[in-house]
Amino acid sequence: MVFLSSLLTVFGLALFEAVSSIDNAVINAEVLSTMGKKARRFFLTWGIFIAVFVVRGLLPWLIVWATVPELGFLGSFTATFSNDPSVAHAIEASAPILLIGGGVFLLFLFFHWLFLEQKNFGWNGVETFFIRQGAWFYATISILLSVVVWFALKESSMLGFGAVVGSTAFFITHGFRQHAEAVEERMAGSASGLSDIAKVLFLEVIDLSFSIDGVLGAFAFTLSVPLILIGNGIGAVVVRQLTVANIDRVKRYLYLKNGAMYSIAILGAVMIGHAFGAHIPEWFAPLSTVAVVGYFFRRSLRSVPPMAPVHSCPLD
Repeated sequence: MVFLSSLLTVFGLALFEAVSSIDNAVINAEVLSTMGKKARRFFLTWGIFIAVFVVRGLLPWLIVWATVPELGFLGSFTATFSNDPSVAHAIEASAPILLIGGGVFLLFLFFHWLFLEQKNFGWNGVETFFIRQGAWFYATISILLSVVVWFALKESSMLGFGAVVGSTAFFITHGFRQHAEAVEERMAGSASGLSDIAKVLFLEVIDLSFSIDGVLGAFAFTLSVPLILIGNGIGAVVVRQLTVANIDRVKRYLYLKNGAMYSIAILGAVMIGHAFGAHIPEWFAPLSTVAVVGYFFRRSLRSVPPMAPVHSCPLD
């Protein structure tokens, strides 16, 4: 049972990471198309190493360290592989702070997409209604944060602080992404004026900002950093392969982003529920991710447009 549970968790993590990183793959493909062969080859080889082992390996470790500082920097790394009951208790005792921060971050991310971002309407009546109410986005998340912090402070001041940190993380990463979109538009033309080295560095920074969603969402699946590293690592490799193979084919599946965002909403709610002590089965997060993404994938299949000329990033 433990093996099957771990396998389901890894599969859910990989699926969530891959689908939630579609925007990242699109930006990668657009920028790579303006770069030389050597720079593309470097990014698609060493970039995978950095994405999997550095970014998605280091971030969960740093998050555990920040959440349980008494373990120490090195101790937080060895703790993820430790069977010591006292270490496991320390992580579980501090987990609500991490979970509430991650949950707030993910819910803010979902509501930003629902209210403000242009999208293919998967649930036309619902999504068109909210896109017309875009002015209410900031009111909605402000009220949401106030309610979450109000109840969190009844539990502990640190739990309330964790919710505020989640809000802060959202606005920081959102600012980086808005800047990335502007830079990506300038890079779309060959006359962007940036060297290939600068473009590679830009892509690595963007990958870092996009990976935060997957890493924080991963804690809704499990608190085991090794499982997060494996699942998110597989998802990151899949995204790189999509970038190389045929990004235009991926774009034809119109509602995959919808599936990713509704999964983010569910995972955010699960994390906040866990933070307040609600009992949610371990299988719920991965199965709900598979179900939601599967539903929107089937919708995409029924509405796939004719294949346009491909836009790929060949290595040769």
